[in-house]
Amino acid sequence: MPEFTYEAIATSGQRSSGTLTAGSEREAIALLDGRGLFPVKIAQQAQRTSFRMGGWGRRVRAGHMTNFYRQLADLLHSGVPLLRSLELLERQSSQPALAEVLRELRARVADGTSLAEAMAQHPNAFNELAVSMVRAGQEGGFLEDVLKRIADFTEHQEDLKAKVIGALVYPVFLAVIGFLILNALVIFIVPRFEPIFAKLQEKGELPPLTQFLMSASHFMQERGWIVLLGAGVLFYSLRRWAASDAGRLRLDGWRLRLPVVGAIYLQLALSRFTRILGTLLHNGIPILKALRIAKDSTGNRVLTDAIEQAAENVTSGNALAAPLGACKHFPRDMVEMVAIGEESNNLETVLLNIADSMEKRTARQLDLFVRMLEPMMLLVMAGFTLAIVAGLLLPVFKMSSTVR
Repeated sequence: MPEFTYEAIATSGQRSSGTLTAGSEREAIALLDGRGLFPVKIAQQAQRTSFRMGGWGRRVRAGHMTNFYRQLADLLHSGVPLLRSLELLERQSSQPALAEVLRELRARVADGTSLAEAMAQHPNAFNELAVSMVRAGQEGGFLEDVLKRIADFTEHQEDLKAKVIGALVYPVFLAVIGFLILNALVIFIVPRFEPIFAKLQEKGELPPLTQFLMSASHFMQERGWIVLLGAGVLFYSLRRWAASDAGRLRLDGWRLRLPVVGAIYLQLALSRFTRILGTLLHNGIPILKALRIAKDSTGNRVLTDAIEQAAENVTSGNALAAPLGACKHFPRDMVEMVAIGEESNNLETVLLNIADSMEKRTARQLDLFVRMLEPMMLLVMAGFTLAIVAGLLLPVFKMSSTVR
C-alpha cells in the first residue's frame, strides 16, 4: 500500500506532521479525521520496492523470524506495549535486514496501521500465513497466543526442511564427486594410454570399448565446451519453460507421478497443507479464507488447483472431504479422516493429526529411500569405473597374449 506524508491541525490548534499508510488519498484523509486531525497538506510518497529489506534485498531467515515471534509474544504477555516491544526487539536484533524490517514495522504501527497490515508490506519476512494469523489474533484479542503458535509452526517447518536436506546431502555429494572423478578419468587418464595402443589401433584390433573411450576422450578434450554450452542452454530453456504456467503445471504433474520419489513429495506437500489449514482454523480464520491461504503451501500447481476447486465447492455449501476425494492425489485415508473431522466439528484437530502422521510416515520413507539410494549410486559409479578400467586393460591383455 502507498505511503502519504501529511501536515495536519488538531482540534486544539496544534500542528503535526508525519507519514501514514493508506490505499488512497481519500482513505488517508479518513484516517486523519479518525484521529481528530484536519489535513492541511497531504502527498503520496514515491513507491518503494516491496522486496526492500533495508536496501539489502534479502529474505530474512526463518530461524530469526522464529525468535522474533517468540520474543514478541513474551513481551506482550508481560504487559509491554506493542510499540515498545518492537523498539526493544529492533535494538536487540543483530541481523541488519531484520532490524530494518522492525524499524519500518514500528513506524507504520506508530502511524496507526495495524500490525498485520504493516507485516503485509514485507513479504520477504512475513508470509501470508503469519499475516492472516496475526490479523485474526488482533481481532480476537489473543495476539500473544497466535505469535507463539506461529513461532512453533515456523520452527517445526524448518526442522522438517532440515531433515529432508540432511538426508539428501550425502547422496548428492556422492553424485557430484562420482561425476567429477569419471570425467577426470576420461579426460586426463585415458589419453595417456593412447600411445601404448597405437599399434593395435593401426591393425584395427583395438576392442570396441577401448575405441569408444578414446573417442569420448578426444571429444571431451576438443569439444567439451560444446557439452557445457549445450547443458547451460538446456538448463536455461528448462527453467524458462518451468516458470511458465503450462510448464509449471506439466512439471508438477510429473513430480507427483515419479516412482518412489513422487509419493514422498506428495506426502510432504499434503502435510504442509494440512498443518497450515489446521493452524488457521484453530485460530478462528474462516474455512474459505483458510483454504485460499493454505492452498499455495503445497508448492504444486496440480494440488493447488484441486484445493481451489474444493474451496469453490465449499462455497456452494458442500463439505470439504467430497471435493478432496474427487482429486486422485489425496489419499483415501486422509479424505476419510477429514470427513470424520467435519462430522464431529473437530476439523482443525484432525488436520493437525493428519499432518503429524504424514510427517512421521514421510520421514520413514525418506530414510529408507536414502539408504537404498546410497548403495545404488555406489554401484553405478563402480560400474562406470569398471567399464573404464576394462576398456584400458583389454588391449593390454590382448598385447600380452600376442607376445606369447
